[in-house]
Order: sequence, then C-alpha cells, then structure tokens
Amino acid sequence: MVIEGTNKEVIIRLPSYVDTVGLQCLIDYLPYKEATAKSKAKQSDVEALVKEVKEGWWLKNKSHFVK
Repeated sequence: MVIEGTNKEVIIRLPSYVDTVGLQCLIDYLPYKEATAKSKAKQSDVEALVKEVKEGWWLKNKSHFVK
C-alpha cells in the first residue's frame, strides 16, 4: 500500500488482490469523514437532532403502526 498526499488530495494505492468487499465498506465511510471533517458539532448536539427527527417521524407515521 502506498499513501501519497498532495496539496489537494490523498491518493491511496492498493494491490489488486485486496478484498473488494472490505474496501467498498471503507470507501462508503469516506464521504461521511469528508462531510464531517470541519464540523464543530458536539455529540450532544447530534443526539438532540436525532431525537428531534425520530419524534417528528413518529408523529407523522404513528397512524400506520397504531390503530
């Protein structure tokens, strides 16, 4: 494996025999890392947002599950 850094990007070179399923999992994680790299959100802020979204979803969809 070779990792190179330039002014604009990081380049990772791997041999062709590397497991592509595991590699895909890693690649799927990278956009999250890129999107959150400059975030100043605290974990408590994230948890509050998740709670708010879940409550809103439940209020909107409750009638589909509870009769």
